[in-house]
Amino acid sequence: MAISLSAISRSAGISAPRILIYSDAGVGKTTLAANAPAPVFLSTEDGLGKLQVDAFPLLTSYPQVIDALTALYHEEHSFKTVVIDSLDHLEPLIWEQVCSEHDKGCIEEFGYGKGYVEALNHWRNLLSWLNALRSKKGMAIILIAHAEIKRFESPEVDSYDRYQIKLHKRASELVQESMDCVLFANYKTVINKEDAGFGKKKARGVATGQRVLYTEARPAFVAKNRYSLPPELPMSWEAFSQALNAINHNHPQGA
Repeated sequence: MAISLSAISRSAGISAPRILIYSDAGVGKTTLAANAPAPVFLSTEDGLGKLQVDAFPLLTSYPQVIDALTALYHEEHSFKTVVIDSLDHLEPLIWEQVCSEHDKGCIEEFGYGKGYVEALNHWRNLLSWLNALRSKKGMAIILIAHAEIKRFESPEVDSYDRYQIKLHKRASELVQESMDCVLFANYKTVINKEDAGFGKKKARGVATGQRVLYTEARPAFVAKNRYSLPPELPMSWEAFSQALNAINHNHPQGA
């Protein structure tokens, strides 16, 4: 069917957000997700602790994860947010699935990185189910991952270390592209300069104990958002939601 200008419509504003939150262990990613509207957890690691949330039983295979998403799509429920905790524990399950389908003992047996390319098909399938839940059920998406420090090879300056998402590079890039927000959570650090003698100053990082969400990329970490959010937010769902609502109020016709 030919497409004409009559097919153009105006966007209705911000849809349910797709968010990836990553950090070192113990910063509070899971607690933040637990405070999102009516969340249901798909846990691939035993990380809920004492949190009282609705959750599927621990998912120990990739097909189980897809089955859980399928159930949320086809069955009636009142959940408003789907949380996967965590992506870096899901990734080995995807690799196991790829190896099983191709009769390989490990993902490296494919050679030349072909196993990781094959794994992207399963990542795309997962993201398709999540997007279907967003479009049909109006569910927000929260993906949780851990951070790791890796060398970043910049084409403009000397290479340097930065926090990145603890996934294979190809999978990380695919997932990040699919998200509306990639948020780095960390304790806020301030730099104090002390007298080191002989007219020199010594810089020392001091942790404030305040936990923040970083919404824009910096040399030290990966981050992004499509909503023009403030560069830093207090680490709480309430703060994120208020910032998002403010953007939607000021720009009601789209992000």
